[in-house]
Amino acid sequence: MAEAPAPTTEVEQAPKNAFDRFFEITKRRSTIGTEVRGGVVTFVTMAYIVILNPIILTSSADVDGTTLGFPQVAAATALTAGVMTILFGLVTRLPFAFAAGLGINSFLAVSVVGQVTWAEAMGLVVINGLIIVLLAVTGLRRMIFDAVPIQLKLAITVGIGLFIAFIGFVDAGFVTSTGASSPPVGLGVDGSVGTVPTLIFVFTLLLTGILVAKKVKGGILIGLVTGTVVAIVVEAIWNIGPKFDGDQVNPGGWGLSVPELPSSLVSLPDLSLLGQVSFGSFERIGVLAALMLVFTLVFTNFFDAMGTMTGLSKEAGLANEKGDFPRIKSALIVEGVGAVAGGLTSSSSSTVFIESGSGIGEGARTGFANVVTGALFLVAMFFTPLVSIVPTEVAASALVIVGALMMSQIRFIDLTDFSILLPVFLAITVMPLTYSIANGIGAGFVSWVVVRSLSGRAKGISPLLWIVAAGFLLYFARGPVEALLGG
Repeated sequence: MAEAPAPTTEVEQAPKNAFDRFFEITKRRSTIGTEVRGGVVTFVTMAYIVILNPIILTSSADVDGTTLGFPQVAAATALTAGVMTILFGLVTRLPFAFAAGLGINSFLAVSVVGQVTWAEAMGLVVINGLIIVLLAVTGLRRMIFDAVPIQLKLAITVGIGLFIAFIGFVDAGFVTSTGASSPPVGLGVDGSVGTVPTLIFVFTLLLTGILVAKKVKGGILIGLVTGTVVAIVVEAIWNIGPKFDGDQVNPGGWGLSVPELPSSLVSLPDLSLLGQVSFGSFERIGVLAALMLVFTLVFTNFFDAMGTMTGLSKEAGLANEKGDFPRIKSALIVEGVGAVAGGLTSSSSSTVFIESGSGIGEGARTGFANVVTGALFLVAMFFTPLVSIVPTEVAASALVIVGALMMSQIRFIDLTDFSILLPVFLAITVMPLTYSIANGIGAGFVSWVVVRSLSGRAKGISPLLWIVAAGFLLYFARGPVEALLGG
């Protein structure tokens, strides 16, 4: 595995050609082969979103009883991910891939479409994206980014590492809900990891871990491919089947996709959802209620993306001592465009994906890796059955590996001062425990302002951080506020 290069003052090698100069491949001590490999690993790790996003968005009927079609959402998801990933790579030259954000799509399906239509919900997503673009263009988003102390930026990186590792454990069935109030989660099924899919996750995790520890080039990709092949063979022999099949539940089955060769590899994408957007929610539920939904979307989108980009840039060795990374303003603008694009395609807000860390862990350092990942997403529109071959349990192993790598950033935080330790601890732990990057960032910001100011250190807190912390208090209290507005 390629080591994450630290910022350096050494004499840089001259670029080999215009392509190299554009993507800064040699400058970042990478190679075309490494970027291709990293882009492929990122796609393999993220490919599940082409299946998962439709599952989430088609699970709920809107206020008119309308549901979205699975094939249409799958095609729109792949198209948006492909276009935005390539655009981000070309504009920013950073290896951060895009796809439908899991927090926002769940919020839309669970909390929004019960009040408005799907077209109106996507209209709110578009408005959310336009606001984020405006904040980025005016420089306000960058100012907020700069106002965050480096200790919290590092804590965000570590928290995201734990978060994506937790996602991996849950996706693999290694950690499951107990259905009880205490303990809320447990190990596997009834305290056992004896199911075949989970055992294959463990096998893939350990194999990948060994390859990474031995610094084998392509270790993560080798692990993913090997795990997938083993899973296909095992499924062919034992016919384990899916975990959920209609009303039937098989606790020992595969999660989102069964690793078997599909009967048809190619299908034409149905892009009929493109442009199905309405801004009638303000009339349907009232201006204040609609604005509250937009506020929630903006806060979630804004800080999820900021935290993710902070973590990924640190892991890639592209951030300086303040946590800033190259072309940050362009990155913040394009990320807002991703939200607009997701709304216009009815695939939900498209944002930077934390799974990009798997490609970075494989050595990706430039936007060329994004071009590779994005191209594969565009191809996936026509090969949706083939994308589903990689089981979630195998892809989950890469997330755990990357989570472990991101955890190492904690060594740069001075934890001897408790006024730093507590906000850092809350930022790190709240993310995985509440399944939300934004929640972790909010807990860190609010506690930093309160604890630091009341312990005699208010002078060093940026006024913008006070404003953002106040905004997070409103964000955390949005339930009662919405109820009050509704009343």
